[in-house]
Amino acid sequence: MGALLSFRDVWVEYGDLIVIERLSLDIEEGAFVSVIGPSGAGKSSFLRLVLGQDAPSRGSITLDGVDLKPECEPDRGVVFQRYSVFPHLTALGNTMFGIECAKAPFVAKLFGGGRREAIAQAEEMLEAVGLGQSKDLYPSQMSGGMQQRLAIAQALITRPRILLLDEPFGALDPGIRSDMHELITRLWRDYGLTIVMVTHDIEEAFGLGNRVLTLDKWRLDPHAPHRFGATVVYDLALGRKDKKPSLKSEPEADDASIERTVSNTIDMNSNN
Repeated sequence: MGALLSFRDVWVEYGDLIVIERLSLDIEEGAFVSVIGPSGAGKSSFLRLVLGQDAPSRGSITLDGVDLKPECEPDRGVVFQRYSVFPHLTALGNTMFGIECAKAPFVAKLFGGGRREAIAQAEEMLEAVGLGQSKDLYPSQMSGGMQQRLAIAQALITRPRILLLDEPFGALDPGIRSDMHELITRLWRDYGLTIVMVTHDIEEAFGLGNRVLTLDKWRLDPHAPHRFGATVVYDLALGRKDKKPSLKSEPEADDASIERTVSNTIDMNSNN
């Protein structure tokens, strides 16, 4: 099977500042890739490249073998740490908005049969994320966990192939966070998604992903700290037989030791 996403010698530069350098990797369809690394290691820049929000300064990125356009397309959905929902719309209206923009880009409003179909799709998606009984609530009437479920429904309503998660659970309480982990794992399997998740939480990275990428700088120049950029320093396929994480069991021994090694490396580099 060929790669869904391919990076070939990708660089991201802003003048004299090098953020990412010599990044080459493939991401297979159906993977759950966790991206970790110290602050300033280019994790958000990497996510923006996949989203199409930024273009590489050098190198190439392809999706299904075709050059990835520097545009945000419906085949890629994104969920941020801060809830990206519209306060003036109900949960149903928020979820429908993506369909309305896609089918009526000039007015973002559907009528007749098209609107009824959009409502049915939005209600189905809200049921999938556990908000079926909350479709008439506004974001101000919802908890943080409910708002993040709504943001996920927004991202999935256009049926993207790739779901990008940018620290999506960092602001949630531990109990709610655990529920969201269960939700995103179920949606990954049910919808056949390819997920790329940026997180600072090592345990979350290994608990959810079936592949962990660590971004960091191979080289450091104390006299010119921005001279060198980050790249992939660890690329770990986790040792589960089915490559599907189980959040109710402990990682295998090899995975646990790898997690400790990566965590220690990141901690040391963060203190430099």
